[in-house]
Amino acid sequence: MAAAAEGVPATRREEPARDDAAVETAEEAKEPAEADINELCRDMFSKMATYLTGELTATSEDYKLLENMNKLTSLKYLEMKDIAINISRNLKDLNQKYAGLQPYLDQINVIEEQVAALEQAAYKLDAYSKKLEAKYKKLEKR
Repeated sequence: MAAAAEGVPATRREEPARDDAAVETAEEAKEPAEADINELCRDMFSKMATYLTGELTATSEDYKLLENMNKLTSLKYLEMKDIAINISRNLKDLNQKYAGLQPYLDQINVIEEQVAALEQAAYKLDAYSKKLEAKYKKLEKR
């Protein structure tokens, strides 16, 4: 029977018997009235406009915040630049003063070396005088 059904158009095929009580009937979808569609469209566009206005306002506020932050950062960098210039100027002044003091510092170093040499000579003289005193006392006892 399956081979015979293949040659027969689909409209002539035998369909199984249906139970009409179990079949539901579909209701035709009804479109809302024209006035309702227009009102819904107006409401949708109004809400979309409110949403987009809010989004654009938020974006605009973000850009204003970034602009203010950039201005503050620029001012801070200018302050830091002024501080760096002052530090550089003061450092140059200190280097010039140090260069002016350098001959005196060199003299101090020379004097310090001479004092150290004099101190060593004083220790040697003290040691020699003690030996000499010891010899004198030894000779005096004889």
